Amino acid sequence: MDISRIAEQGLVLLGCGKMGSAMLAGWLDHGLPAASVWVIDPNPSKWLREQGVNINTPLPEAPAVVLVAVKPQMMGAALPAIQALGGGDSLFISVAAGTSIATFEDVLGDDTPIVRAMPNTPAAIRQGITAVIGNSHTAGPDLELAENLLSAIGDTVRLDSESQMDAVTGLSGSGPAYVFHLIETLAAAGEAQGLPHALAMRLAKSTVAGAGALAMASHEDPSQLRVNVTSPKGTTHAALEVLMHEEEGFPNLLQRAVKAATDRSKELSRE
Repeated sequence: MDISRIAEQGLVLLGCGKMGSAMLAGWLDHGLPAASVWVIDPNPSKWLREQGVNINTPLPEAPAVVLVAVKPQMMGAALPAIQALGGGDSLFISVAAGTSIATFEDVLGDDTPIVRAMPNTPAAIRQGITAVIGNSHTAGPDLELAENLLSAIGDTVRLDSESQMDAVTGLSGSGPAYVFHLIETLAAAGEAQGLPHALAMRLAKSTVAGAGALAMASHEDPSQLRVNVTSPKGTTHAALEVLMHEEEGFPNLLQRAVKAATDRSKELSRE
């Protein structure tokens, strides 16, 4: 992670809750000097106060990056604190769900380089996936800098247009909750077949975690990995006949779930 420019010019972090703290911890671990970070947060945590960063103090005039990590409902009250930094060379990065680039341009000026990003909750353990898209005023180096910073919490992908962000929200943004529900229902199904709760839960968690790790590490795509573990007329085949049922199985169910989340994301962005 190249931190020289940020270390020299400074980074402003607006909001330092779970996501902001995860990012800040990653940056500090990668060598960003604490003295180069300014945090604006009305309720700084004990952990944050122990990091040696500048908390709720006057901001640098032209920081390299201003990263917005407040909850969407707090955006209106928080943005005035950084409004004066817009219109210059400072790159603004938002990880706030549902807040459009246009909203930031209205406050900061449309000549401000702005990157909108959508991380997900595994970012808390640096296993997240973050989608990014820049406005018309961002150049290649701006996106590279944003990806560099966001790499502290996991992998990054670039979108072709901001309109894709709602589908990203429905898939990876909300997706961890779908997997958590899979774990709890898989464990419950194991209990129903006679396993003790603790054992069923441990098996379910490890199975989902291990399968995900294998999918990431393998050169074969998930459909082939599925075939690899499915013996004709065997136990996995019997289960997949239920799960892959066209109307009652995963394909239709997940299509509807992701669509519902995507549609709700579109609605929230208009509110």
